[in-house]
Amino acid sequence: MKPLRWQVKLGGTLLLLTLLLYAAHFLIFRDAHHIAIYLLGDLAFLPIQVLLVSLILERLLVQRERQQKLDKMNMVIGAFFSEVGTRLLDSFSRFDASTETICSRLKVRADLGEPDIAAIRRFLKTYDFPVVTARADLEELKTFLVGKRQFLLTLLENPNLLEHDTFTDLLWAVFHLMEELAFRNRFGDLPASDHDHLAHDMKRAYRLLVSEWLEYLRHLKKRYPYLFSLSIRTNPFDRDASVIVR
Repeated sequence: MKPLRWQVKLGGTLLLLTLLLYAAHFLIFRDAHHIAIYLLGDLAFLPIQVLLVSLILERLLVQRERQQKLDKMNMVIGAFFSEVGTRLLDSFSRFDASTETICSRLKVRADLGEPDIAAIRRFLKTYDFPVVTARADLEELKTFLVGKRQFLLTLLENPNLLEHDTFTDLLWAVFHLMEELAFRNRFGDLPASDHDHLAHDMKRAYRLLVSEWLEYLRHLKKRYPYLFSLSIRTNPFDRDASVIVR
């Protein structure tokens, strides 16, 4: 109610000021006809002003605000991949029973274009992400994720991510996997059913992570070529990748 009262007071003040100015104009020039002409002209132009402000200017402001939010979200996503995502992709790929297949398809190059991205997306839609927990070290994965717990919690609290559903889903999937691993003291004597459960949780996070990583590369290629170059040289799916520029 307070903002409404403030707006009513402001509107009333401006209206009173307008009436006083028109009254002063009449007292000085004694020309009501002139006042009526300009008042009618201003009223006739008012719909155009509303059109310009509400449909054009407001839309430009909304688009600018949306772009600013998108830039902030991509900064957060970039921090995620720098701190967690790239290392996690490398870990997941080592649990992948078809790691050679996915690595060969995700060895993206510096000339990555929209047709390449579209082809990779089609491949990912049909790829099963066959995770086998016995292929790599679950204890090592647990240690890494538990060490990033506070970082993941900080990301989940970021209000800029509320409008980015896919990345939020990814964070929840990774956080859930971290909790599943953290609650297990040992992995050597787990029954097959529990390994299947962990594999399912890992597969969910793996699929979302790869999809988000590809979209992140697309963003970097378009907006930040120097960051894209570093991402290519640290590609977790390219076993021959080197950060050294040759």
